[in-house]
Amino acid sequence: MIRKKLLMLSAVAIMFSANAQEYQWKEAKSGGYTYRYVTNDPTQARFYTLKNGLTVILSPTKKDPRIQAFVATKAGSKTDPSTNTGLAHYLEHMLFKGTDQYGSLDWAKEKPELDKIDALYEQYNKSKNENERKAIYKKIDSVSGVASKYAIANEYDKMMTAMGAQGTNAWTSFEETVYTDDVPSSSLDKYLAVQGERFRNPVLRIFHTELEAVYEEKNRSLDSDGSKVFETLFSNLFKNHNYGKQTTIGTIEHLKNPSLVEIRKYFNTYYVPNNMGVIMSGDFDPDQAIAKIDKTFSYMQSKPVPKYTFQPEEPITAPIVKEVIGPDAENIGIAFRLPGNKDKDVLLADLVGEILTNGKAGLLDLNLVKQQKLLRASAFTFTLQDYGVLWLNAAPTTGQSLEEVQKLVLNEIENLKKGNFDADLLPSIVNNIKKQKIQSTEKYGDRARLLQSAFNDEIDWKDQVAYVNDLSKIKKEDVVAFANKYLGNNYVAVLKRKGENKDSQKIDKPAITPVETNADKQSAFVKSVNDLPATASEPVFLDFDKDIQKSKLGQAEVLYVPNKDNQLYRLRYRYKIGTGNDLKQSLAAQYLQFLGTDKKSSEQISKDFYKIASSFSVAAGEEYTTVTIEGLQENFDQAVKLYEDLILNARPDETALAALKARISKARKDAKANKGAILQGLTSYALYGPKNKFNNTFSDAELNAITAQELVDKMKNLNNYEQTVIYYGPESLKNLTAKLEKVHKVPANFVQPSPLKTFAQIPQTKNQVLFTDYDMVQAETRWIRNTSKYDAANTPIVNVFNNYFGGGMGSIVFQTIRESKALAYSTYGFYVQPTKQTDEYYMMSYVGSQADKFNEATVAMNELLTKMPELPVNLELAKSSVKKDIQTERIMQDDIIFSYLTAKQLGLKDDIRKQVYSSVDKISMDDLKKFHATNISGKPYTYALVASEKKVNMDDMKKLGEVKKISLEELFGY
Repeated sequence: MIRKKLLMLSAVAIMFSANAQEYQWKEAKSGGYTYRYVTNDPTQARFYTLKNGLTVILSPTKKDPRIQAFVATKAGSKTDPSTNTGLAHYLEHMLFKGTDQYGSLDWAKEKPELDKIDALYEQYNKSKNENERKAIYKKIDSVSGVASKYAIANEYDKMMTAMGAQGTNAWTSFEETVYTDDVPSSSLDKYLAVQGERFRNPVLRIFHTELEAVYEEKNRSLDSDGSKVFETLFSNLFKNHNYGKQTTIGTIEHLKNPSLVEIRKYFNTYYVPNNMGVIMSGDFDPDQAIAKIDKTFSYMQSKPVPKYTFQPEEPITAPIVKEVIGPDAENIGIAFRLPGNKDKDVLLADLVGEILTNGKAGLLDLNLVKQQKLLRASAFTFTLQDYGVLWLNAAPTTGQSLEEVQKLVLNEIENLKKGNFDADLLPSIVNNIKKQKIQSTEKYGDRARLLQSAFNDEIDWKDQVAYVNDLSKIKKEDVVAFANKYLGNNYVAVLKRKGENKDSQKIDKPAITPVETNADKQSAFVKSVNDLPATASEPVFLDFDKDIQKSKLGQAEVLYVPNKDNQLYRLRYRYKIGTGNDLKQSLAAQYLQFLGTDKKSSEQISKDFYKIASSFSVAAGEEYTTVTIEGLQENFDQAVKLYEDLILNARPDETALAALKARISKARKDAKANKGAILQGLTSYALYGPKNKFNNTFSDAELNAITAQELVDKMKNLNNYEQTVIYYGPESLKNLTAKLEKVHKVPANFVQPSPLKTFAQIPQTKNQVLFTDYDMVQAETRWIRNTSKYDAANTPIVNVFNNYFGGGMGSIVFQTIRESKALAYSTYGFYVQPTKQTDEYYMMSYVGSQADKFNEATVAMNELLTKMPELPVNLELAKSSVKKDIQTERIMQDDIIFSYLTAKQLGLKDDIRKQVYSSVDKISMDDLKKFHATNISGKPYTYALVASEKKVNMDDMKKLGEVKKISLEELFGY
């Protein structure tokens, strides 16, 4: 539940260029409340401060009948006590456990047991004798078992599910802890009732199993080379500040010795209204919403919040170079310390990040990535309250050392300091940011996130609204001066080398007896919330004949949806040829970005697109290759012409191809060092057998034999294949086709591609384990079973089953494996629906656990797969959740077209949601049991397992089935 805030830019900007005086704070009154707002703010946000100091920010928008809501606290790991690091984060976990009003069957009986646990933890923390500690922990475990008999696990999630919430979660970072829910507009009263109670008197119940989930989260970070690099960079940048002295998740020592007394002290100190904010965007009346929020939180009392103080950092006078060793591929991180987000130079810091890399025309983009001098490179500003960081990351290509990569990246810093970049790059950046900001205010969820970020970062919203305008005033000499001021030999570099991690640590598994979850019980408070009146929205289903306009461009079909909101467009050419017809399609699509024409270099083409705030990409999928061109409609003609000219006149470049092959070879090697890629490969092996979609690729010899000319020919021939033109934008359909007729020539007859190579899903006839060894403390396990061909009639019960069985925090899988048995941080179980009519469903379950919990975790999942617990209340919740999601889902923009294309692939003529909605209420527990028995229970499975063979032994694997150790070469196909 941790989210690291890696901000590419400041939170928001507006889409119009204007004079600075147009952005002013104003005051207004409405509905009996005074609020402030910023003129010309596209989010139309209202800023309220209630009598008790609570900040409320409301941004109404009527597009979707939903509300993205945040309850945000200005408290994160920066303010953790030095004796209890990680406290803010595990307090966040505990705020899902309920209060004296919910989460309890009998508070009078539960409280004395919880008091005993409190006292035992204080004894546990004070004891240094290991035998004594084990004895105390055994008592904690025993009393926790008694207390759990009176507890109801996860009532919070069940209440949110019942009201139709989505995305229920939370995160903790350096300076914030934020609780997030996306709720139907009709459920606002219910949402506020729950939130008001949630923060009134949180009870730290079911603590030792939840702390074990935090241990698992810590162990996952110990297995992550990226986390180690992050922590090493920050600990060397910040010797005095808690950005570097403490991590958000905390130390092993502190996690082993939690204090419930300290948790409550922290809550009482920082969870006060003058340190908190309620931020909402969506479909509501702000006058009504503020009155309801005020009534809900008026019980909270303001009190002074201690200000975090620190000794300013000493200047870094010489480069600090550190190494991190682990199984992942090599890369390098370089970081410069910058001022905090209130400094006058913060705009320049953001701009420097964009000048270095913007994906198209930055110094790293053009001089290193475009010229393929390394595998990849990027830069961004990480802006926090007290300090900022310019962070550069890069990875070597074949035969390149990290020291060579470091030199290349730092050379671009020197180019920045010398002003070796085009003067027109600055207005190009501003134009592109304008486009991004139009996009950022289109959706209610994005609006709320921007406002929440500004609240927690303590940034003046007026400056955010005026951001683009202020950015446009910066001159090249300002950037050069900034770079010379802050970017010298004062950096920290972390060289991430590949190798065995000699310092491998983990938090050992304590002896935990599974606790009661009472998942079939309900508190009186939950009933009262569920009984609150709410008028559900009526569902809106797609009518493909009405919602999509169709036309012809020669032999090509045109699918069109108008953009009535702004001047952005997205144009796609979707060609019926993919990697399943020709593996080289993917390589040709990648190669195109490095090619120029007889008149323009590749670098110049990138600059030309960036100047007009436009972009193009070519992506080759299994069956289709899709060209996407997007930007502002005023530049449509220019952008399309740029692309069409490139395709028509692209020139082979053997040097670029050689560099691309070297980079692909290195990327292929790196993939073999990535545990996520390995698990993906094992999953494909389980589904399709030894020759599968994942390893359907070139051998090294085949890759090396490919010529530049044949790849260029493939791109030039692309337009000869059957194609569909997809457009979402403000242009009329008639004008669109007229414009495209001039530049996009569709042939009279389409060329037929080679037959599509298909992979049949294989039946699981016996239990077997596909195992690949990887150096880590975790064990990643998936259960795979193919079942039957797609049948649209199954969609309702599949949706309900997934919701009930393994699809969220209230599901049986999560409640059993994580909440009750504390065996994993992450676990789920889904019956996966095909994307094509001819494909099969498959069951996929997952547990990511410590290696020493492997046996218990697999037994626990197998019990659920064999015998599904029957919880009628949970079934009603699952059915209600499916219906409420459909009631409030609004498929818009070009998603309408992609829904239509997906339906076509499944052989459907109508929106399948209509069938689901009308059928859900009829599904019974007997139907669910029959579904489970027919497709899941007592059936053989293939286990895809990534773990260290030093930590999970072969005998344990053999308990599950026949073991087959899969080499990386078998897995990846090269």
